[in-house]
Amino acid sequence: MSDTEELAGRDFEQRVTHGYANNNGVKLHYATLGEGPLVVFIHGFPDFWYTWRYQMVALAPYFQTVAFDTRGYNLSDKPEPGENYTLPHLISDVEAIIRHFGREKAVIVGHDWGGAISWEFAMSKPELTDKLIILNSIHTRNLRRELTHSPEQREHSQYARNFLQEGSYRNLTAERLAAWVTDPEVKARYIEAFERSSFPALMSYYQQNFPREPYTEDERPVVKIKAPGLILYGLNDNFLLPAGQNNIWELFEQEVTLVTLPGAGHFVQQDARDRVSHKMLTWLRD
Repeated sequence: MSDTEELAGRDFEQRVTHGYANNNGVKLHYATLGEGPLVVFIHGFPDFWYTWRYQMVALAPYFQTVAFDTRGYNLSDKPEPGENYTLPHLISDVEAIIRHFGREKAVIVGHDWGGAISWEFAMSKPELTDKLIILNSIHTRNLRRELTHSPEQREHSQYARNFLQEGSYRNLTAERLAAWVTDPEVKARYIEAFERSSFPALMSYYQQNFPREPYTEDERPVVKIKAPGLILYGLNDNFLLPAGQNNIWELFEQEVTLVTLPGAGHFVQQDARDRVSHKMLTWLRD
């Protein structure tokens, strides 16, 4: 067991501080650990703040790490499904977290849907984005490209098209959402978090923001990201295929570092926890 893994174990909850930020009446639960420049972690689907425990421990000696439950999940508020889950609202939640801690900017870290929020946040709020770290998430522009031209990506995105159907939340259970978690003790914690979550809200992330057929490329002018970027990608991802990272450098004004991690899947922050934490820390402190 690595030092980071041990520290993120049983005594982890005793070390973190919990609280709530407020975004126009929507309460956002967070956990924070460490002191220094602010790093905001944004989880994806199906997940919650706890997914970042290894990275929080690794970065805490040098940064204030904050991982929050996005709206609809676990201990955060669950606004009515639908328009409340469009990207502008999700972006404003990240800004509310930064403002809550009295900071002018933060390092933004996102995985899966948290990555989608992070991409859009960095483009629309460059003044608040110090650096950008993305884990197994395809930029919306590249996702539309792949869905348009890649039959393989369309096949691997069938789950998302299923989520777009009305009433898709009825097919979800807390146990099913936690099926990817292997550790029995951690899985029990995930099931508890998902039982507190709103399944219609979780489906609203897809229904409000995922591209719909017929797929076409994004023809709008490119809005380049002004912050430097670190892209961490587990090559065994069965949902978002590697081709989605092609030409990613064209979306940045500054340098971008792409790190591929063989043997790691979609939940790369856990599959390759030590490597991901080390890459994050060395890149941030460079």
